[in-house]
Amino acid sequence: MTADAWRTQLRRLHPTPFGLVLAVLVAIGALVALVRYASGIGAISHLSNTYSWGLWISLDLLCGVALGAGAFTMAAIVYILDLAQFRPILRPAILTGFLGYLMVIVALLVDLGRPERIWHLMIYQNVHSVLFEVGVCVMLYTTVLAIEFLPVLLGPTHWEKPLRILHATTLPLVIAGVVLSTLHQSSLGSLFLIMPSKVDPLWYSPLLPLFFFLTAVAVGLSMVIVESSASARAFHRGLELDLLDRLAKAVPYVLGLYLVLRLGDLVLRGNLPRLFSEPVALLLWLELIVGVAAPMVFFSRKENRRSPKGLLIGSLLVIAGVVLNRFDVSLLAQHHLGGQAYLPSLGELAISLGIISAGILAFAFVARFFPLFESETHDPESAAAPAPASLIGT
Repeated sequence: MTADAWRTQLRRLHPTPFGLVLAVLVAIGALVALVRYASGIGAISHLSNTYSWGLWISLDLLCGVALGAGAFTMAAIVYILDLAQFRPILRPAILTGFLGYLMVIVALLVDLGRPERIWHLMIYQNVHSVLFEVGVCVMLYTTVLAIEFLPVLLGPTHWEKPLRILHATTLPLVIAGVVLSTLHQSSLGSLFLIMPSKVDPLWYSPLLPLFFFLTAVAVGLSMVIVESSASARAFHRGLELDLLDRLAKAVPYVLGLYLVLRLGDLVLRGNLPRLFSEPVALLLWLELIVGVAAPMVFFSRKENRRSPKGLLIGSLLVIAGVVLNRFDVSLLAQHHLGGQAYLPSLGELAISLGIISAGILAFAFVARFFPLFESETHDPESAAAPAPASLIGT
């Protein structure tokens, strides 16, 4: 895109009320973060020795990583399973995953007591720590996502040599990304295996890594559907109903496997009676009914999968269930163990909302100025311009 074309695009950029609200939330979050760095984490949060992992870990890290799983699932579908018909929805999925991981990193820089030492992970290595494995995988996978997304940014420049190099590395990058994402999605569940006295028996299980991975796959597919629905409405584009129908059709199978393993684990470990006797079991009932059973039934009906509204409702149910699961394992299901109570402070909420708002604005910016959707060209000066390169390859 030429400089004149950029100026034309910028002149056409009019902020919407929703965009202004997001910008305000970003500004408030940035100001609160400055207070945190100037006065310490205790100045803005309600974290304590009892609850050292609060909203930022449960929402920004555990949920953020899970909700970014659409990138590796779609890359595996297109390039490893060789289902090229899903290519039109691959670019937005990669961008959503990349922004999600950047948001996780930003949240960690706020949450860590000494954020300036985050690089110590690579120098003072504790190879026996699950956190070390998670940190390395997240760092490498974010790099892989950045490289995978480069062709979208380079597409308008028509730099053929870099695009050819990226095309040649397509399959190795995809394989590396799938392996890395599989490792850290499951390892986030492994974190809680070392704290059996903290996690309620209804959630504690040796299968936690597998549970985290399966729910990440299900929510990754659902996030692709939600992102496609939102971008279709926001950018006045068509919705790929045929493709989203096929993604939604796969969700009940993933959730069904998870449900069988989850209930089987409760039975084999003798914890099934707790589902009917413990007050905290209400959280698990909500997880299994709202986030697993309901979307399984909902997406099993073809008319729901063929409806834009039905796709959105079913996907939001899956997302709600996974978010609740991550909060239960890391925070909510630990309240009954005693100790100081915890409620997120306004500062914690402000930073989380600011990070999420920044991610939405970044997605909108890329969608506005770069060829994010393969069926479109963003160069208004040339209707005959070459079609933009695919996300990773042509």
